[in-house]
Amino acid sequence: MGTIKLRKWDSAEHLKTEEDMALYLETCLDEAGNDAAFIAKALGNIARAKGMTELSRETGLGRESLYKALSGQGNPSFATILKVITALGIKLHAEPSHG
Repeated sequence: MGTIKLRKWDSAEHLKTEEDMALYLETCLDEAGNDAAFIAKALGNIARAKGMTELSRETGLGRESLYKALSGQGNPSFATILKVITALGIKLHAEPSHG
């Protein structure tokens, strides 16, 4: 009987299009509640899917700074989050909450 190799699930491997990325972020926003680190980590997954080097170039932020800010461990500024979202080609929208 052969052995089965398991590896950790990586969301970034499944985010192929901008639509995939936007839907993933929307789902994460719905699930996160007040957990800002969860959203930062979701953006980090999207950023890795798109490519950190490209994102670094487009935002003007260093790769290491991006990794730290989007790790879910850091506390990135809202300005950084907006730069990342814009560079990822994602647009935020607001709607009334129902509850």
